[in-house]
Amino acid sequence: MARATARHILVKTEAEALQLKEQIEGGADFAELAKKHSSCPSSRDGGNLGSFGPGQMVPEFDQVVFSAPINEVQGPVKTQFGMHLIEVTSRQD
Repeated sequence: MARATARHILVKTEAEALQLKEQIEGGADFAELAKKHSSCPSSRDGGNLGSFGPGQMVPEFDQVVFSAPINEVQGPVKTQFGMHLIEVTSRQD
């Protein structure tokens, strides 16, 4: 069964997500931005969500995690929780 590890930053608006993505692409540390800006409890751990399988996250999140390139920031991805920046850190298919 497929497994992935990922980290994310959860914010309220697309504009905020785009601004953070720009900072990451400019060299800012993903984990530090997650600690400062993410509204998810995972922010304490730099946005790290640990290991999970398909169906354990909302569908929009799953779709990205199980198809996106590894170590490349994706998003913003809209879910019922808000706007996410997602980075898949590993995946086993």
